[in-house]
Amino acid sequence: MRKPKVCRMILATCVGSFIVVVFYFQTSLKPAAEQGSGQADWQGKSGRSPLQTLYEGDQLDPSAAQVTHQGRRQILEDACRTYTRKRRVLIPEDLKHLIVDDQHRLLYCYVPKVACTNWKRVLMVLTGDGRYRDPLKIPANEAHVAGNLRTLSEYSTAEINHRLRTYLKFVFVREPFERLVSAYRNKFTRSYNTAFHKRYGTKIIRKHRPNPRPEALDRGNDVSFEEFVYYLVDPHTQREEPFNEHWERVHSLCHPCLIHYDVVGKYETLDQDSRYVLQLAGAEAEVRFPTSAKSARTTGDMAAQFFHNISPFYQKKLYNLYKMDFLLFNYSTPDYLKFR
Repeated sequence: MRKPKVCRMILATCVGSFIVVVFYFQTSLKPAAEQGSGQADWQGKSGRSPLQTLYEGDQLDPSAAQVTHQGRRQILEDACRTYTRKRRVLIPEDLKHLIVDDQHRLLYCYVPKVACTNWKRVLMVLTGDGRYRDPLKIPANEAHVAGNLRTLSEYSTAEINHRLRTYLKFVFVREPFERLVSAYRNKFTRSYNTAFHKRYGTKIIRKHRPNPRPEALDRGNDVSFEEFVYYLVDPHTQREEPFNEHWERVHSLCHPCLIHYDVVGKYETLDQDSRYVLQLAGAEAEVRFPTSAKSARTTGDMAAQFFHNISPFYQKKLYNLYKMDFLLFNYSTPDYLKFR
């Protein structure tokens, strides 16, 4: 009879240790820099951690960038209080998108289709001990190799808590439907993305195209945007498996109502916001954020063209699916939507 009791005690201990992390997520509203804790061992060039630089600067004569980011933090906190009714317990899986830079005390939640390839390249330079110098010389596929960068889920509970209290946490977001159209264009209209065509395209065509041709069922390489939308709003889709990270909602990837992000960067102001993060980290002399070619970017006008043939009924269903990202990150409902 003792064995079940021992098992229950071990289980309770494990659950209790992770609840410590969850307690931090759900109750921490003030960063450690404001509380004056956990910073004594920082050995940065300025003697201050990025978190101290951010919040001590906010208290003095704030720059335009500081005012902008104060406003974004406040909007996010207000939206979380307004729209988040029920707290849920986080699991280690939820921390897999948080990349750790221990040298500069940074935590970055990467969001696909929001310059995450370049941010991963930059972090490989910052954490590579001299192996990398120019972000653009790092192949894009190498930036996404698991193991090149550590994620917060790889640390112990105590280490997770320490980093959440004392590191600068940042995320980059994008207008939700522009990001969605960008994901569709990249994964379903490029001939080289055969893995996505086989993995998702064949399934979408099978379920959402009347009388598909055998070739389409085999290759999955001609999914229309309308079919992609039907797949996303179909209730069976998420019951079968989670969304792929390229079209998963930002709030589901990065949990901004449970993790206090110190900087919310935006794709629309990518260069300025990236420079601001590197300045806070004292790393602007080590690496420069790459300037991307703007000719291929998905814009609002381009997104409007893709939504032109989507009926108001499905526009509304899709908007409801991504509504929290619109609200949390202060994006207006697009003018091209017809359901209003």
